[in-house]
Amino acid sequence: MTELSGKIAVITGASAPRGIGQAIARRLATDGATVVVTDMEGAFSLEGRSYDRTELLNNLANEIAANGGTALPLSLDVTQVDDITRCINAVRDRFGRIDILVNNAGSLAGSAAFMETAPDQWESSFRVNLLGPVMLCQAVIPAMRAAGGGRIVNIGSTGSLGAEPGFGAYTAMKHALAALSKTIAAEEGQYGILCNTVCPGFIMTDMHMAANQRLAEEAGIEVEEMQARRYATVATRHAGQPEDVAAAVAYLASSQGRYVTGINLPVSGGVPYGI
Repeated sequence: MTELSGKIAVITGASAPRGIGQAIARRLATDGATVVVTDMEGAFSLEGRSYDRTELLNNLANEIAANGGTALPLSLDVTQVDDITRCINAVRDRFGRIDILVNNAGSLAGSAAFMETAPDQWESSFRVNLLGPVMLCQAVIPAMRAAGGGRIVNIGSTGSLGAEPGFGAYTAMKHALAALSKTIAAEEGQYGILCNTVCPGFIMTDMHMAANQRLAEEAGIEVEEMQARRYATVATRHAGQPEDVAAAVAYLASSQGRYVTGINLPVSGGVPYGI
């Protein structure tokens, strides 16, 4: 029997082909959990290619099944409370319980200098990066209480611990997300619910590469030079992989993390947190 056998895990933002969500889904499935992989519907463009999120989720679920795991793909817009209710009810109706929630969906909307960030960018960042996790936690906690406990892992950022110029709205929401984890940990520990924040640093994801490209264009340099500058600040001198973050999530979701709650766990290779 593997570590998470019999557990039901819901993972948001799991469609990106080079994303932390997919890596988490694969790792938890390998550890025995049934994984519900979710993302909003619609297409997005990446490096000149168009991707359909529903197709990506289906492909991920099929891959996990082919490797002996169990996965259910569901559409979910984390900014819509009715959509959250529908999705969580569908999971409970299908499996009878929810043991693990990973709030991974995120957005770099509002990635600009503070004085250049418009109110609608702040609102967009708030709805995806903070309000969505708030509503999802409120939706799953009753089921976790009824089951005698559960694990919530919020995917923050080293931006949850400090600040880097040019990411004002994102950083503010990630700080708030870390505070949310601590609040839930303090209030729900008596019900056996543990809540933590994993704080990735420079991880080779589509979102990270897009940020590198934007910063390079703003600085008027090649993206390779921007990456070299950023990674020179890391103790290990290189970026991490999505699987590194997935390993931290798996630890917090497992029995090995049974006495860990309310922490911010950096997965950063030693990146400085800034101010």
